[in-house]
Amino acid sequence: MPYNFEDYIHDFKIKAACERYFEKIIEASIDLTFLIIKDRKFKIPEDDREAFDILAKEGVINDELADRLKDAKGMRNIIAHQYGNVDDKVVFISITKELVNDVNKFLNNIKSSK
Repeated sequence: MPYNFEDYIHDFKIKAACERYFEKIIEASIDLTFLIIKDRKFKIPEDDREAFDILAKEGVINDELADRLKDAKGMRNIIAHQYGNVDDKVVFISITKELVNDVNKFLNNIKSSK
């Protein structure tokens, strides 16, 4: 993890590694979401974004967390597929502050909803 935004934007290796880990963490979260849906026999979603909504509807996570994870999925797509311009400041904040908290909440909600 970079110590600050300047380290992030000026070190290509740090930036590339952070973006790649962001992608992998979101992909793992989506995979886990589908495993929970299958295991608990919830409605099968039509896409990844709907999967988070289903977990919210079933009480596994709340609506706010579902929205945050959907937003992270959208950012993952922007990073992975290089859609438009990536706002480095937004990605840095997401990686260093928001993603860790959201994924930890996600995992804790899953554990407590059994």
